[in-house]
Amino acid sequence: MVASNSRLQRRISVLRAKAVEDAVETYTFADMTKHDLMRAFLQRAAALVAFVALLWAVHVVNWITGYGLNPAFGLIPRHLSGLDGVIAMPLLHGSFAHLMANTAPLLVLGGLLVATTTRALLPVNAVVIGLGGGLVWLFGSSAIHVGASGLVFGWFGFLVARGLVDRSLITLAASLVVGALYGSILWGILPGQPGVSWEAHLFGAVAGVAAAFLVQTHVHAPRLRGVNLE
Repeated sequence: MVASNSRLQRRISVLRAKAVEDAVETYTFADMTKHDLMRAFLQRAAALVAFVALLWAVHVVNWITGYGLNPAFGLIPRHLSGLDGVIAMPLLHGSFAHLMANTAPLLVLGGLLVATTTRALLPVNAVVIGLGGGLVWLFGSSAIHVGASGLVFGWFGFLVARGLVDRSLITLAASLVVGALYGSILWGILPGQPGVSWEAHLFGAVAGVAAAFLVQTHVHAPRLRGVNLE
């Protein structure tokens, strides 16, 4: 009987040691995961700030050259010489006021994008820039189209539509924040505003919505089931 109790005590000791070891390993894994997520977020946030800084640097050069970069690299619909503007258009602006108007929404919407999109940022932006700019090149009015507002509308469309597509707490919250802060910008997709490329706004938003359906962004959050969002 004494031997049996001794074996039982040893068994209990082993199980306790194993439980402590598993708890330490679980804590260490969770701690490492949080550290990796924070590091990835900081890297993406730094890339966003660097992109906005690049816009300002390009604009200074553009201003010094008398805005000569705009006709050289701006998007000109249905002209082969203006096709490179599909990529270059977001980097160019018509004035400092134009760039300042885009800077705040780029930082806010871009911040929500990098905070809630754990992967696939490059594919999302490729769809927004490529599809949005391509549609402007095909159907835009005959003018030189410049500015990052198409990118702003693309991020807006993506963040709102992704909340409805993914239906996770994180993406729905991001959609509500975006709608509350920038819902009024939808007036920018209407034609008739002098000097404003409403086509870039409209097709940017369309491309952003398309990206929400086409690109899986792997948001790891519980989805809301049984909720009618229509």
